[in-house]
Amino acid sequence: MSKKVCEMFPEASNTFDEASEVLGFDLKKLCFEGDIRELTKTENTQPAILTASVAAFRVFMKEIGVNPSYAAGHSLGEISALCCAGAIGFSDAVSLVRQRGKLMQEAVPLGTGGMAAVNGLQQAEIEEVCKSITESDQLVVASNLNSKRQIVISGYAEAVKKAGEELRKKGATVIPLRVSAPFHSPLMQPAADKFCEVLKGYSFSDFKWPVISNVTAAPYANKDEIPSLLTKQIISPVRWLESMVYLNKNGVDLAIEMGPKTVLKNLMKDCVPDMKTLSYDPETDMEAVKSAFSEKAEKPYADGMKVLTKCIAMAVCTKNRNFNNEEYDRGVVENYRKLVSMKEGLVKANEEPTTSQIKEALTLLKIIFTTKKVPDDEQRERFEEIIDETGIRGLVDSF
Repeated sequence: MSKKVCEMFPEASNTFDEASEVLGFDLKKLCFEGDIRELTKTENTQPAILTASVAAFRVFMKEIGVNPSYAAGHSLGEISALCCAGAIGFSDAVSLVRQRGKLMQEAVPLGTGGMAAVNGLQQAEIEEVCKSITESDQLVVASNLNSKRQIVISGYAEAVKKAGEELRKKGATVIPLRVSAPFHSPLMQPAADKFCEVLKGYSFSDFKWPVISNVTAAPYANKDEIPSLLTKQIISPVRWLESMVYLNKNGVDLAIEMGPKTVLKNLMKDCVPDMKTLSYDPETDMEAVKSAFSEKAEKPYADGMKVLTKCIAMAVCTKNRNFNNEEYDRGVVENYRKLVSMKEGLVKANEEPTTSQIKEALTLLKIIFTTKKVPDDEQRERFEEIIDETGIRGLVDSF
């Protein structure tokens, strides 16, 4: 897991080294050449997958350098997403998922719980079967609402087995999963209670971009929600299908999977078939990701003309504090004319600006602000206004 990306990119290798320091053992050795039984212990699997995901994201930011409009993670991946969004420090994230894994493993004795993937039936039918089988000592629930065709059930091993038998009779394909505990079920309540206490010992930061919660299938409102939602996530269903539909409805047309394998990429085919999804891994789609962003830069951007209009207006209305006429002519007047000329040319051709043209316009506005000696705080407010009104967060965070 992640061996090739670590060999190719020092950013990835360094990420694994950072994690090893936190964990107190060589994570690279465990992932690249360790015993699979040791790696698949939940307390090891969780920090390993988180590290692989963050390593891939760091390489992506170094090589591609485009901030996401949103981040989302499936189960454990939600903590990876929070980490990449700057809400949780990487060392803290590694420590948290290590403890999370231990607590989830300890919540139910090994072999007592189980999980199974169910394909081919509607959610309501699956939940009805689970409800009919569930008793005080035979609990089973729908735990991962992954796509239109796949739902995972979780609970006591015997109850999961019985539910699987009933679901097969209804025409479903049921595949038992190799897991060490019944994740995202009420049986995880002891782990959730203890993890809630663990979270009290950590501090969290503001988000660089929105992160989708598995519990609500919507973005976190603020950093203060992190402890409660991560606690609820342990015992609640992962609402992945709803999360992906939310992103699609909010204008996301390209999703990049970070981390090992292509599970989420494949799920997207069922969740939102028309959304382009790639896996940022050297053995799958790394080159395709580069090409996708190159193509995206030259495609017309929805509401792009609104961005240019806002840039022109802000260039005029923002107070000037530089009274050097030569600097003003060169930095403000010339770049303002370039903005106006760009917009007039597009209007005449009846075209929307491309992503690269929008970036050029934002750069020109930045130069105008700098020349006018606009304070940094005011500049940030201006660019945030553009973000809020035009939905181009992934393009302007660097300004």
